[in-house]
Amino acid sequence: MKFLLVFDFDHTIIDENSDTWIVKCAPERKLPNGLRNSYQPGHWTEYMGRVFVYLGDNGVKEDEMKRTMTTIPFTAGMIDLLGFIGENKEWFDCIIVSDSNTVFIDWILKAADFHKVFDEVFTNPAAFSSTGYLTVEHFHAHHCEKCPKNLCKRKVLKEFLDKQLEQGVSYTQIVYIGDGGNDLCPVMFLKKNDIAMPRQGYALEKRISQLAQSVSPVQCSVLVWSSAIDIMSYLKLLIKE
Repeated sequence: MKFLLVFDFDHTIIDENSDTWIVKCAPERKLPNGLRNSYQPGHWTEYMGRVFVYLGDNGVKEDEMKRTMTTIPFTAGMIDLLGFIGENKEWFDCIIVSDSNTVFIDWILKAADFHKVFDEVFTNPAAFSSTGYLTVEHFHAHHCEKCPKNLCKRKVLKEFLDKQLEQGVSYTQIVYIGDGGNDLCPVMFLKKNDIAMPRQGYALEKRISQLAQSVSPVQCSVLVWSSAIDIMSYLKLLIKE
């Protein structure tokens, strides 16, 4: 009996968007209009690449970025939830699938000492160049028309499950915890016995409830959460059964 917990990161584990939080490092804590307006739908990673160039051009260094990122607040109840999962790892495998980047997630989890809770983190690879600029790349290529160019979370989840199965690991239930529109694709992949946990008032909850009225609603159960304590209560029930 093992359960797989799949977490989004921005607005799920942390209560903010890590990519927009970094703007606090910019001169006057804001981006010039031309840069801000250069975003094109589906091309967020490229946009963030330009933001990182701007920060680098303005002399923003790695240590300042790290200091800023580690002040991001966790979502209500999340510290308790991650502590609980960490104490019950024999029941739970735990992964992050996020459109953030490796550098930000690594900094935030390590600063709070939660990196050991997660077995794997799937996100856009990022690194500092020899000139001290943060660079970010696409996570992978895919053919899904519903997802941003750089990341299809369904593909990530499916490949992870296939790899686990090859090693003889299968899960009693998958619990998917997220908030955004790009979490819908993997939620549609979940089976009847699985559960989607969308954050209350965010895009994923709205998209799932719109689908409920359509010919192809999600197959899995849905449990909405507003505090991570709601998630913890559910997980406690799971391991009692």
